[in-house]
Amino acid sequence: MPAPIDTLVTVYGGSGFLGRHVVRALARRGYRIRVGVRRPDLAGHLQPLGRVGQIHAVQANLRYPDSVTAAARDASAIVNLVGILWESGAQTFDAVQTEGAATVARTAAAIGARLVHVSALGADDAATSRYARAKAAGEAAVRAAAADATILRPSVMFGPEDHFTNRFAALARMTPVLPLVGAATRLQPVFAGDVAEAVADAVDGKTRPGAVYELGGPEAMTMREVVEAILRITGRERLLMPLPFALARLKAAFLQFAPGDFKLTPDQVDLLRSDNVVSEAAKAAGLTLEGLGITPDSLEAVTPSYLWRFRKAGQFAQKGA
Repeated sequence: MPAPIDTLVTVYGGSGFLGRHVVRALARRGYRIRVGVRRPDLAGHLQPLGRVGQIHAVQANLRYPDSVTAAARDASAIVNLVGILWESGAQTFDAVQTEGAATVARTAAAIGARLVHVSALGADDAATSRYARAKAAGEAAVRAAAADATILRPSVMFGPEDHFTNRFAALARMTPVLPLVGAATRLQPVFAGDVAEAVADAVDGKTRPGAVYELGGPEAMTMREVVEAILRITGRERLLMPLPFALARLKAAFLQFAPGDFKLTPDQVDLLRSDNVVSEAAKAAGLTLEGLGITPDSLEAVTPSYLWRFRKAGQFAQKGA
């Protein structure tokens, strides 16, 4: 049943990779959507995802509570998608993923709005990775301020604009050897569109209040298996060279300053030391995509629809060529 036309949802971080999928899913369900972003002038790509006037971008920065409060005004539900892959200047893990999450949660509690907080499957306050520790601290802050909030923990996400499958496909086009960090680390890649449907279900009130959902794709794969699948899809044959974590961290000390697809930070290396898969406890409790009635799409079912551009003959390449 579509949402009432006057139901407003504020989505922080709605112009990013996952954000555009979430905005599309909410628009299809009839919500009015206010997108809180640091640069509203760069969020024009969201407008075609809904009807005229249905989606409106406003300025909001999680490091400035007043802007967060202004963006939440009159909202019935709030979605926090804000996260960073690496730190830059004032945009630190703690500032964005811990303090920022706390600010959004306190705002939601103050106005009585339903809160959906998107964290990460690797969130762990005892992790080596500062990213993972900040995510865990953010979850704790959310629970302290808004006990009924729904927390969603997706595994590594893929989709047309991702920095995961596109990155490896781009690197395979440039180099005959692909160094692999955490080659044996297990992941459960999940389609961003499926995560967005879970977010929309939570906004609809279909999730359990205060529950933590773990969102993964239909199969767990090692990092090597993921890259091998990307190479098959793009028709590339490349030598895969596993890197010991100590050597990878040493290389990352320099590559953290590299541009684009070559960037790798020491914290990302630390993050790859641990598996990133849905727990058996979450499966048993029904706190998964399947528990929400969502059948997740696999990596090999979705990625050919956008990774074709990395094939030698593009969309005209023959299957298996």
